[in-house]
Amino acid sequence: MSPLNYNGRALTSTVGKSVFDYADALSVRVPTSCGRTGECHECIVEIKRGMDALSPHTEAEAFLRDDYRLACQASVVDADAEIEFAVLRRQPRILTRSVRRDIEPSPFTKRVGDAVFFGDARIDDYRGAVYGVAIDVGTTTVVLNLLDLESGAILGTASFENPQRFGGSDIMHRISYDGGDFPGELRQVMLSAINFEIGELSRRLNFHRRRIYEVVVVGNSTMRDIFFGFDVQLIGERPYKSVTELEMLDGKRETTALNVKASDVGLRVFPNANVYGGPIIGSHVGADIAAGILAVGMDEEEEIVMLVDVGTNTEVVLGNRHRLMSASCPAGPAFEGGQVRYGMPGYDGAVESVRIGDEGVAYKTIGDAEPQGICGSGLVDLLAELRRNGKMSELGVFHDGAREFAFVPERGMSLSRADISALAQAKSANYSGQYIVLRNYGAPLDAISNLYLAGGFANYIDVGNAVDIGFVANLPPQRIVKVGNAALEGATIMLLSGTLRRRIERLAQTIQHIELETTPDFFDIFVEGCMFKPMEVEL
Repeated sequence: MSPLNYNGRALTSTVGKSVFDYADALSVRVPTSCGRTGECHECIVEIKRGMDALSPHTEAEAFLRDDYRLACQASVVDADAEIEFAVLRRQPRILTRSVRRDIEPSPFTKRVGDAVFFGDARIDDYRGAVYGVAIDVGTTTVVLNLLDLESGAILGTASFENPQRFGGSDIMHRISYDGGDFPGELRQVMLSAINFEIGELSRRLNFHRRRIYEVVVVGNSTMRDIFFGFDVQLIGERPYKSVTELEMLDGKRETTALNVKASDVGLRVFPNANVYGGPIIGSHVGADIAAGILAVGMDEEEEIVMLVDVGTNTEVVLGNRHRLMSASCPAGPAFEGGQVRYGMPGYDGAVESVRIGDEGVAYKTIGDAEPQGICGSGLVDLLAELRRNGKMSELGVFHDGAREFAFVPERGMSLSRADISALAQAKSANYSGQYIVLRNYGAPLDAISNLYLAGGFANYIDVGNAVDIGFVANLPPQRIVKVGNAALEGATIMLLSGTLRRRIERLAQTIQHIELETTPDFFDIFVEGCMFKPMEVEL
């Protein structure tokens, strides 16, 4: 009999046992709320090896494709084949460091005497606590804060990998999936995951989930609208706008922000709790960037600053409180674990930093674990080190004519020319967005007082290396400030301050949005951005 593997741990496989049975035996947490009947669609796992050794897809799994199965439905039929699986709700390295903006709390949801009010409406008796939850629904990861709305304190933070990955690793694939044969599946799996995490928080911190009286949700336009149950097909085709944005432009609504009841959206908190969706700025530049603007105080800034939120979709905002300009860059997942042979997200065992010297390659992994692959910060280092040591040209070609470079030679892990090509295109999307916004705004690089780098991946990169390969604008390192998960901090601010919530709703409507693909010389800029060298902006 061959082993069934999970994250380097193995059990002997037995015909008839389900993947869920093995998860239980390995003490692996797999979410479910239907008693393992296949009805809840929560126990999605990725089969890394041995798909043919499992039973055929059942009717309950019809919505899944590629290498994804429901753990409760997939059972072993060939005990001699090796099987390896991974759960979709793995725990990434939680980004706890973030910029903190000092604000005067003035939440919409508050205690007044012996009652809880939302605005002027009494919604419940006071029962010992008034909690709120701020959620950043990212394409790759989901992060949430639990807050005490009376004190403003953050009581707990949780994060998990976005379980919608079975619908595609990027926004356009998610949109396509949601418009296919299984509309609503992406929304349901997200709601289930968030409800599960809120339940875990309530158990760990010993409170009742019905004491959560308000929830704020931010994310890019697609992620936010899927969560609230809107049709996202128009975001994936011209004019690339949310239904809420089109309705606002038609005068049917005053803002793209949303307010619905928890019972209507399906969140398991206080049923009458308000669930607020932050405002969309324009097209793919969504509520997460509105939140980021609040987090770094661009709404009060007199000097010209730049916010770059790096992710599967990178967003750029440039300006000050008098004039702001934005763009969205479809970077794809190459720096977040996709399209690169040994690429992986920031989990234990990911190579996170690399140095090349006379002694060869020196690397460090997350958790100091055995290397399993390489994450985004490691890839930025590796590319910069290859250039610095003369082993790779600015075109991404190895000087010795090799097809790959071994960064963990003892385990056969290498970076190939195909990997470099994928990384060059992802890097160029970031480069092009920053370049075009800078040029359209008319701001030379020396006019930028600060460049704020946001996002989990950006928080761990070596800024000097990122500048050297043209991943971020060519500014002195002392003017590049890592602000962590600015979207989550901004969502937290929206939860704690009704004043700033209203302000960002108004400001979002004034921000000029640039469609990169309509730029006449976009292709030339993109080709330039594929080269591994510092950015030079010509105004």
